[in-house]
Amino acid sequence: MRQIGASTPTLDPATRVDSRRGALQPVDLSAAIPLGAHLVTPRCGFTHHGIYVGNGRVVQYTGLSRSLRGGPVQEVSLAEFENCRGVAIASSSQTRYPADVVVERARSRLGENAYRIATNNCEHFSSWCLRGEGRSEQIDRFLRWPRAIAALLSRARRASRTALTGALDLQAQLSS
Repeated sequence: MRQIGASTPTLDPATRVDSRRGALQPVDLSAAIPLGAHLVTPRCGFTHHGIYVGNGRVVQYTGLSRSLRGGPVQEVSLAEFENCRGVAIASSSQTRYPADVVVERARSRLGENAYRIATNNCEHFSSWCLRGEGRSEQIDRFLRWPRAIAALLSRARRASRTALTGALDLQAQLSS
């Protein structure tokens, strides 16, 4: 198996990442990386995403991959993309477009500088290139807890109002 990038990556480069389930599946990367492949590389607390456009180049939404300041969509070398952390190919069974169109879509946004961590990040960008819709499973997973807590609080509030109304009705009946 060919190692892509660093000699000691934190992500096994011979790994396929299924971003929908977080499952890791071995893949032989000794062959060329497929044009339009969805690449991922680990960062501190998240995975960075990009689209392989051939000749050792990746189009990425730079965003927070290098610093705390958002950056534009850029075409960079594979080595610059993986930044000594290793790289894997994400499972993209739901790809809507052929590889050449995925590459064309990625390059059509070069220079865009509207990065937003929750609504327009590197994973949204890659998903849009592949499927025509910007989605981020990382953001969805992150937001599940606050949404679940908000729903729980809402149910508790409704239950307490119902209980209070019932208690007031009972008190009114006892007073009569």
